[in-house]
Amino acid sequence: MRGLLALSAAVVFLAPALSPGQDLAGPPSEAAASTTGARIWLGRHAEFEECLRTAPIERMEKVGEGVTNPDRAFFAPGALAQSALVKVLPPKRQKGYWESYKSEIAAYELDRLLGLDMVPVTVERQVDGKGASAQLWLNGCRLLKSAGRETPPRVRQWGRQVCRQRIFDALIANIDRNTQNILIDEQWNLILIDHSRAFARNETPFLDDIIQTDRELYESLKALDEATVMARLKPWLFFGEKSVRQLLERRDKIVARLDKLIQDRGEASVFPFDVS
Repeated sequence: MRGLLALSAAVVFLAPALSPGQDLAGPPSEAAASTTGARIWLGRHAEFEECLRTAPIERMEKVGEGVTNPDRAFFAPGALAQSALVKVLPPKRQKGYWESYKSEIAAYELDRLLGLDMVPVTVERQVDGKGASAQLWLNGCRLLKSAGRETPPRVRQWGRQVCRQRIFDALIANIDRNTQNILIDEQWNLILIDHSRAFARNETPFLDDIIQTDRELYESLKALDEATVMARLKPWLFFGEKSVRQLLERRDKIVARLDKLIQDRGEASVFPFDVS
């Protein structure tokens, strides 16, 4: 709970204050601006996935931060990616939490299914004979914590991202979101990392904070079907089919909440980011 409160304070969350037709970011063209920033994988997911799986590792260094004690793997010159964050974290319960490198991969796969592009490319690879997650290391980013009370340059775009983050974390049962596992780049693209504790509990954090979103994500949530989710996520989840069904139960709760908000307040209030 402390992490959620810190996150709410740090993001200077403005989305719920938006009303239909209100544009806090200036002209519509600015509000709709979309920049790649540090997300160098956009449109090249398969290429980066292959690189992270197979590129020769030249050296490893301890990151020195994070309770999971991750490493940074540097690839040999000529690789598509310079380096990756590596977690050798077999599924088990430690220090009171279920942890697994596979949850990092599940978060990326679900991000792909929803079309969010908020989770960096993450794959499984063997490191020193052990299974591990390898996540694309991003340059030009900083922790959200460092932003303090800075104001995002495109407030409407920022609000849309924060709304998406809350829905994503509610969907994956991420009890560990805080300002030290959210990155922002120079364009204030919001990038989500550190999902080793996700999917382990059938909880729905942030559910009460879900007030607004964009129609695109709303429709993507409704379109998730058991067969697709089972094929993409089952290999990476703690409890296989049970975890998939629990994820879909959380999806149903989120959609039901949004439907109730639409009924009570109207679509224009729930989907303010669709206003052109």
